[in-house]
Order: sequence, then C-alpha cells, then structure tokens
Amino acid sequence: MALTDYVTGIQHVGIPSKDLDVTMAFYKKLGFKVAGLFHNGENRCAFLQLGNYVIETWEGDPVVEKTGAINHCSLNTTDVDKAFEEVKKLDGVTMLDKEIQSIPSFWKHGIRFFNILGPNHEKIEFCEKLTK
Repeated sequence: MALTDYVTGIQHVGIPSKDLDVTMAFYKKLGFKVAGLFHNGENRCAFLQLGNYVIETWEGDPVVEKTGAINHCSLNTTDVDKAFEEVKKLDGVTMLDKEIQSIPSFWKHGIRFFNILGPNHEKIEFCEKLTK
C-alpha cells in the first residue's frame, strides 16, 4: 500500500486567532459558515467553511500577525494509523509527533492526527475525523 491510499486531499488550513469572535465575524462576511465550534481545554476552536474550503481557527496560541501566518495545512486521512506507518517509511521526512495525537472534543466522535515538517518549515497535518 502507498500513502496515497489513505489521503484523499486537503481537509483544512489552520490559522491561529488572537480574537476568535472577530475572526469568525470576518470570515462570515466573506460567506463562510461555522461548520463546527468546539472547546479544546479552556480554548475554543472554530471550523469555517465556504464550499470545499475549510479554515480551522483557534484561540490560545501565539499569533504571528504577518504574511505567512498559517499554522498548518491538514490532509484528510481515511486511516491515520496506516498513514502514520507509511509516512515513517519515507526518507527525509521530519516527524513532529512521535505518536498519533487525538482531540476527542472535535466533531461528533473526535479526531486523530499527526504532524510532519515540510521543506520550508510548514507544518503538515494528517487528520482523520472519527466516525465512531
């Protein structure tokens, strides 16, 4: 099997927010809808959607406030365990997570994910929305 057997395309782009309410209001003006609003510990995280484009934005992390401030690009993963094993086999890939991470409060059943570092120090997340 190959990594592309478990990755179907982009899932979302992650942008930290210094004020989540202001950020949501801005993107709503552009036609985005709130697809999900979740708590992650004491902070909130929103998924804003316009067509097939989804932005994950959250409070609690430092905000760069300059061009290039995107935190990560997330790839939709159908089987995060198998994708994790395939990525670990690739030469020259820097794993940012030594194991698969999870956030049970996102979506109906939670998410599982891991991150790697791209060649320009961009973070690439492989994320599976759990269905049960």
